[in-house]
Amino acid sequence: MPIPVCSLILNERQRFAADGEYHVVRFPFGGGESYDAEGMHQVRQPDGEEVTDWRADDRSGLIWPSVGGWGALTAMIQWETGDYSELRDQMVRDPLGLTDDPVNTTATDHRRPSPGMQCFTKHHELFVHPHVPLALRVAHNDGRPRHLVHAQFKLAIHT
Repeated sequence: MPIPVCSLILNERQRFAADGEYHVVRFPFGGGESYDAEGMHQVRQPDGEEVTDWRADDRSGLIWPSVGGWGALTAMIQWETGDYSELRDQMVRDPLGLTDDPVNTTATDHRRPSPGMQCFTKHHELFVHPHVPLALRVAHNDGRPRHLVHAQFKLAIHT
């Protein structure tokens, strides 16, 4: 049986406020190295909403699992150079409060910046369900807004 996969990639800078809050990483629809044969990251979302501007709408960061099963999540995050003392990231079920179990976070990491580039990868596994979207969220504690310069977010579902 084939494994449903959604692989998202962000190859442009995305700005995040210096507010200490977690923010959904938004991804473009199609193009680049993104892969979505199962329709888990679409402009027209399973709940009927449509994303008109992926750069401004947090819904563009959602992966809606096509089937239920054991989900393997992978992410890569690259921040620009900054005056951080802490960088944060997490994977989250329903980050926008669309279900009865909103903002169910998992795989949360708080880390100090590395001496070189701020490049991080992470992997986490969990049960996924078709009507519960997933997202990657990030935060930083620099005194001014900072950019992600590259990000990837991937889901493979084992049924």
